[in-house]
Amino acid sequence: MTDQNLFTPYTLGNLTLSNRVVLAPLTRNRAGQGFVPSEFAATYYSQRASAGLLISEASQISQQGQGYQDTPGIYTPAQIDGWRKVTDAVHAKGGRIFLQLWHVGRVSHVDLQANGAAPVAPSALRPATKVFVNNRFEDVSEPRALDIDELPGIVNDFRLAAANAIAAGFDGVEIHGANGYLLDQFLKDGANVRTDAYGSSIENRARLLLEVTAAVVEEVGAERTGLRISPVSPANGVSSSAPQAQFDYLVDQLNALDIVYLHVVEGATGGPRDVAPFDFGSLRQRFKNTYIANNGYDLNLATSRLAEDQADLIAFGRPFIGNPDLVERLKTGSPLSAFNPATLYGGGAAGYIDYPTLAESSAR
Repeated sequence: MTDQNLFTPYTLGNLTLSNRVVLAPLTRNRAGQGFVPSEFAATYYSQRASAGLLISEASQISQQGQGYQDTPGIYTPAQIDGWRKVTDAVHAKGGRIFLQLWHVGRVSHVDLQANGAAPVAPSALRPATKVFVNNRFEDVSEPRALDIDELPGIVNDFRLAAANAIAAGFDGVEIHGANGYLLDQFLKDGANVRTDAYGSSIENRARLLLEVTAAVVEEVGAERTGLRISPVSPANGVSSSAPQAQFDYLVDQLNALDIVYLHVVEGATGGPRDVAPFDFGSLRQRFKNTYIANNGYDLNLATSRLAEDQADLIAFGRPFIGNPDLVERLKTGSPLSAFNPATLYGGGAAGYIDYPTLAESSAR
C-alpha cells in the first residue's frame, strides 16, 4: 500500500499536476465552421481546469481522419487559433491540457471525406458500427485498404498535428491508439489482415503506431507525448486474437521512446471492465513512466487502485460532463449530478457549459 491518493500533486514529465484526476477525452460534436473549436469550448474546458490534467476531445489530424460531424481539427491555422483560446483559458485557471490526436480510419462516412472518397483502413473490412453524420447516426461507409506508400503521409500528418498543438499552446499531445480507430485497427488482427510489413505478425501490426509515436516524439519531445490504448475493447468492431502478447510487445517498444504516459482503457470502452481476460498489471509493470487508468472509475475504485500502486493517475469521463467541479465533489464526498443525454452530442451552450458547480447550486 502507498500513501498516495487522488488529491495529492503529481509530477508528469516537466509538469506539476495539482492532483491525480484526469479529464478523459469526450467527444461533444460542437465544432464550428472549418472544424474550429466551438465558441464555448474555452469556457467548457476552463470550467474543468481543477483536474490535474485535461485531455481534449479527439481532434482529427486531417480531413481524411474525420469520422463524425462537427468534431474539431488541428490541421489549419484557424483551428490552431481556435484551440489557442482554449489553452489560454485553461492556463489562466492554473490547469494543464493535452490535445488528443485522432485519425478514425474506417470509422467514417463518405459525406465527411473529400470528394466523397471512401474511408481508409488497414484492410477493406467494413465494421458493424455507426457514426454521427448528417445530424443522425448512420452506418459507416465501405472502406478501402491503404496502400503501403500512403502510410508515411499519415505518419507525417500526426507529426504536423502535434507541432500545431504545441503552437496552439497545449502542454502536450495524446496519440489516439484506442477504441477501434486507425492505429488500433492496425494493431488488431480482426481488422488488419495485411500480408505486408504492416500486418500478419505482432511486430508488423504495431509498426504504424510506433512510427507515429516516434515521429511525434521527434517533433515535440517525449515529455510532451502520451498514448491511449484499449487492449480488449471491442469498440467500433475491432478484435484481437492475442491481445496480451500484442500489447505487452507494444509497451516494451514504447519504453525505448520514453513517452511520458500510457493511458489505458481497462475493459470495454464505456462498458464492462471484465469484457475479456487481460492482465493490465502486466502493462503497469512493463511501462516505466506514468500509467493513467481509465474506464468505470469512481472514488472508491480510484482510491484502491492508487493505494495498491496499480496506477499513477485516474481518468474520469462522463462524470465530468454534468460536474465541472468533479474534483471538489469527489474530495468532499458530495453527490454527483447526472448529465442530459439529449445534449451530449451537438448543439450549443445548453448541456455543455451550463451545468452548475456545487457553489452555484447552493446560491440558487
